[in-house]
Amino acid sequence: MELRQLRYLLRTVELGSISQAALDLGVAQSAISLQIQKLESELSTRLLQRTSWGVEPTEAGLAFVAHAQLSLRHAEEAAHAAQASRLSGVVSVGLAPTSAGVLGFALIEAMRAQYPEIRIRLVEAMSGHLGQMLNARELDMAVLFDGERGRRWSVRPLLNERLLLIRSATAESPLPSRLADLKDMPLVLPTHRHGLRRVIDSAFSACQVSPNIVAEVDSLYVLMDMVRHDIGATMQPWAALARQPEADTRLRWVELGDAGLSRPNLLCSLSEDEMSPAVLATRALLVKRVRQLVENGDWRGVDLAHLDSR
Repeated sequence: MELRQLRYLLRTVELGSISQAALDLGVAQSAISLQIQKLESELSTRLLQRTSWGVEPTEAGLAFVAHAQLSLRHAEEAAHAAQASRLSGVVSVGLAPTSAGVLGFALIEAMRAQYPEIRIRLVEAMSGHLGQMLNARELDMAVLFDGERGRRWSVRPLLNERLLLIRSATAESPLPSRLADLKDMPLVLPTHRHGLRRVIDSAFSACQVSPNIVAEVDSLYVLMDMVRHDIGATMQPWAALARQPEADTRLRWVELGDAGLSRPNLLCSLSEDEMSPAVLATRALLVKRVRQLVENGDWRGVDLAHLDSR
């Protein structure tokens, strides 16, 4: 159950019309209908019934609305209390280079606007190193690709990144979209210390292909320089292109269609009882900003996990 579902339902009941509620809230009518249907499905009862002049609440709807109004009021009061407390402090956030290219500045910009007295300390490193820092309490949270190593972590799925085959625009041969067709193509890949390499190796093993690896590089910048100079192709998520100047003219890419070729992004943080109010606020805003980036088309080639801002 989400707060927006309560808002949509209450405004619909107040106005007696889904279309009028959509206009008033500035969202699509279909979005309101879908969220109310999800709410009814979760409650296993009808909350609205159609009439000749619009919609009106059922008896169950009337009972629900009274409590929903109180819940929204409490949520708004909680938000005002949090904002009035003038959250402050330093929050350490770890991001891998690809994630930082898309999310790093976007997160800092959002934090400066909403929580100007919280200072973000952003650390960019490989996922494995970030996990070690989180275990050592040197970070408050990190976006990682493997959440199984945590001692007492709170782990929340963010999204899955589909992998692309990326090659220099100067290469004339076509770009295959299946691993089975990459047998002879020279590849520049991260080393085995990198979580992405484990995903790639597992996929090659599953289709019984021995890749032609000409170099192993953990620096994203060096790796992409080698790709641009046509030393080899690479396999990376779309986020690896975010910092590439003139990527559309200097590189070519295609999404690989093999099953299992995706990388999970997990928001890993210290356990709930170890997080300060500033860390909790930062975590919620990070989740919100990720959703906005994906929905606005600024983080492509991904599938969102079920996100909430709690």
